[in-house]
Amino acid sequence: MNIDSYKSYISSETMMGPNSVRILAELFDKCPLQFVPDDMILDLGCGTGLTSLIIAKETGARVFANDLWVSAEENEKRFVEWGVGEQITPICEDANHLHFEKRQFRALISIDSYHYFAGNKGFLQEKILPFMKDNGVVLIGIPGIKDEYTDCAKEILSDWLGNDTYMFKSPKLWKELIGDSNRIQSVKIWEMDCFNKAWDDWLVTDNKFALNDRQYFETIIKPYTCFVGIYIKLKKGL
Repeated sequence: MNIDSYKSYISSETMMGPNSVRILAELFDKCPLQFVPDDMILDLGCGTGLTSLIIAKETGARVFANDLWVSAEENEKRFVEWGVGEQITPICEDANHLHFEKRQFRALISIDSYHYFAGNKGFLQEKILPFMKDNGVVLIGIPGIKDEYTDCAKEILSDWLGNDTYMFKSPKLWKELIGDSNRIQSVKIWEMDCFNKAWDDWLVTDNKFALNDRQYFETIIKPYTCFVGIYIKLKKGL
């Protein structure tokens, strides 16, 4: 995936945190996938739709762009302006109460959002897998805390995150939370390589949240946190 080809879409208006395009690019590079136009992909927690745009262009599949905080109308306007209005369906629903058909999606992709709503064991099995096709895949890229600080998140991160430290979990802990299922074939979880570049892209913007993050980057964010990559491969049907 050539990130440079999407630079014109990346701005302080479309970014909502560290550059989601770099996170998505690493997932695609480490876990290459092939799709056909009839395949359906759920972009869960799509924000302003930046990742949905790239998923659509890179895969050619039909994308359902879901976010709770950004309205479907706002994202639809952007998708039309970007020339992908016919390929992407914007949705605004709570991830705990999704309304899709059973086994509808060939893939689910969630960038910098899964940690907001999926921090309880069993979430994947109860809220996600019912909508996934056999032989499907789940790709997740989220912020977390490094393995060696697994039990210290509240103590280390509270000055930066306040009461939200519970959302930052280590790769090791995410492995436990993902859990098992008779539909899961394999799970791969790793500390992602794109951390510095994704953060650099964000911190140079004039976004008010980026301005706040700058004061904590060298003392908290860089030494203790990471991005967690998660790849889940589902079994083929019988």
